[in-house]
Amino acid sequence: QVQLVESGGGLVQAGTSLRLSCAASGRTFSSYVMGWFRQAPGKEREFVAAITRSGSITKYADSVKGRFTISRINAKNTVYLQMNSLKPEDTAVYYCAARSICNTIATTAGGYDYWGQGTQVTVSS
Repeated sequence: QVQLVESGGGLVQAGTSLRLSCAASGRTFSSYVMGWFRQAPGKEREFVAAITRSGSITKYADSVKGRFTISRINAKNTVYLQMNSLKPEDTAVYYCAARSICNTIATTAGGYDYWGQGTQVTVSS
């Protein structure tokens, strides 16, 4: 089992950047595929980005491709989401998630076993 804690959210203006972090407990962080999802008010939780165990493969939602970068440092049990050129439509609660089944990226919430509590990102126009 793993516990996930997100940080780094906040209120920013459009066009600026934020970096989210997700710290994981336990010694087996490197055995999890990690993902970021987001949920805006009144909307379904949606996939943002994911990264395989070693970090060799990443995948992004079309809406964030070219603006967001997911990365991980296994020695620090941490996964990051660098968000550049933020837009008001990026406003949401951002969740970190861990997938234990296999080393493939899932783009649906059901593909992940563990979730953080979320961090709010608000982008003003």
